[in-house]
Amino acid sequence: MGLWHYSGFFFLSMLKFLFAPFGGPKVGMTFFETYFSCVSGAIVSAAIFYFMSEFFMIRAHKKKSLLLKQSIESGVELPYKKKFTKMNKFVVRMKMKFGIFGIAMYAPLFLSVPLGSIVTAKFYGKEKKTFSIIVVGMFFNGLLTTGIAYIIADFF
Repeated sequence: MGLWHYSGFFFLSMLKFLFAPFGGPKVGMTFFETYFSCVSGAIVSAAIFYFMSEFFMIRAHKKKSLLLKQSIESGVELPYKKKFTKMNKFVVRMKMKFGIFGIAMYAPLFLSVPLGSIVTAKFYGKEKKTFSIIVVGMFFNGLLTTGIAYIIADFF
C-alpha cells in the first residue's frame, strides 16, 4: 500500500475514529495496516486536543464574554442559547453513570476524537491517568472497530 492510503486513514481517524477502519478492506489494506494507521491518527489527535483543551476553553470563554460586552454596549440582546441540550444531558449522564473510564474510553469514539478529548479534559483533566486511559481506549476501540470492519468485509 502506498503512503496515500496510510495518511488518508491517519487523517480520517483524527476526526472520526469510529468509521475510519471500515474503508481498509475496500482499498486492500491488511488488518494491521488499517489498525495502526487509524489508531496512530486517533492518538495524535487526542494528544493535540487533550493538551490544548484549556486553551480552547479559555478562548471560548473570552469570545462569549466579548460578545456579551458588545451586546450590552450596543443595546442589542443576544439570542438565548440553550444550556441543557440533548448532547449536554447525554454527556453528563454518561459521566455520572460510567465515570472517568466511560468518558475517557468512549467519548472520543462516539462523539469525535477532538470533541471527546476536550470533554474528557474538561471533566477529568486534573487526573494524571486520564490521558493514558484515552490511549488504552484508542487501542481497544481500534481493535474492536477494525475487527468488525474486516468481519463485515468477509460477508460482502
